[in-house]
Amino acid sequence: MEAYTKKIREAAQRLLAEKKVDGVIGFRQGTIPMMSEPVFIRHVDQVNQLVWNSFCGVNLANYLVKRKDRVAVVAKGCDSRNIVLQIQENQFQRQQIYILGAPCHGMVDRRKVWAFLQGREPVQVTENGSQLQVSGKGFDEVLPRQEFLQENCRICTHRNPVLYDELLGEEVPEQSDVDRYEDVRRVEAMTPEERWRHFEDLLAPCIRCYACRNACPMCYCPTCFVDESRPQWVGKTLDATDTRTFHLLRAFHLAGRCTDCGACERACPMNIPVRQLTKKLEKDVKALYGYEAGLVVEGRPPLDTYRPDDPQDFIK
Repeated sequence: MEAYTKKIREAAQRLLAEKKVDGVIGFRQGTIPMMSEPVFIRHVDQVNQLVWNSFCGVNLANYLVKRKDRVAVVAKGCDSRNIVLQIQENQFQRQQIYILGAPCHGMVDRRKVWAFLQGREPVQVTENGSQLQVSGKGFDEVLPRQEFLQENCRICTHRNPVLYDELLGEEVPEQSDVDRYEDVRRVEAMTPEERWRHFEDLLAPCIRCYACRNACPMCYCPTCFVDESRPQWVGKTLDATDTRTFHLLRAFHLAGRCTDCGACERACPMNIPVRQLTKKLEKDVKALYGYEAGLVVEGRPPLDTYRPDDPQDFIK
């Protein structure tokens, strides 16, 4: 993963020096271990800030919506799928964006590492191939990287960028032996009463901070329905009905648009597995229309088109 750092810096320097872009969106080292943060590089003398490692999990497509300038962006498989969707939704023109495609081996979930450490504070985390070296005061641990991946990365089947201008490394093998919908089927098998209780319990910890919405690269309505006051669609309190309304409507708004990049769960301060909602809709859209979001620029997503033979048995 870290081998991309040199290639990202070289590409950024070249693109900025040749004035092909006005800036480069990538990652720089954060101020604490396991936190790489997005950065916007505008000058060639800043390119050495750019890094790539297992903690570059933020979806950088989030910073492309409504851009007017020309930028280069580092894109993993999921990021590139969101770029495709944003092009389809006319958020910018394709020629404005230079995509540095990063074949991805999955991002590490820092919360899993923290849980393993059981209160011990990591001071330094480095990578060595398939291992993470975690050290702190009085301890030094070697962890198998694969066991600490984000849940969405663990079952990802599109690790290679689907759209790019140059690739930072050789394509990685796509996973074909994963079950993406095991948890969804488990919920589907419940009785209606059991499902109700399941989602009541799942959403009960929500504090309505909207971090899931704010981190989502596909949540860019000028005014979100939860922020509307005239009319006010949803109450502003932590009322359970309002909280469920927010999560369910947000999930439906992402039907056929979610790439399961995991931004929502990564941002949630309460560790709520909100991807259960969006994955159910992803599963249904795939079953009904044979469609996966953001794989090709051409054509239109099924939920913003109409065909006479569209399924309509659900209409009563």
